[in-house]
Amino acid sequence: MNNFFNDLQDKLNQAIENSPAKDIERNVKAMMTQGFSKLDLVTREEFDIQAQVLAKTRAKLEALELRVAELEAKLAAPDTKA
Repeated sequence: MNNFFNDLQDKLNQAIENSPAKDIERNVKAMMTQGFSKLDLVTREEFDIQAQVLAKTRAKLEALELRVAELEAKLAAPDTKA
């Protein structure tokens, strides 16, 4: 009984592989791949790397802004060394 189902599955897979639908699927995939290659897209890995760079840059910018604010506050404070 198990062999019957295995044989049936094999025959169905062969029928699908040899059907026009499979050719259409391959052609559509090829067309989409060609279309995507013409677009200016980045991979997910490249996007994630740039997101990390941006996060580090933002953190550094915030630290520098805080430091500038502290220095400006020191310059604006009245001179107590008389």
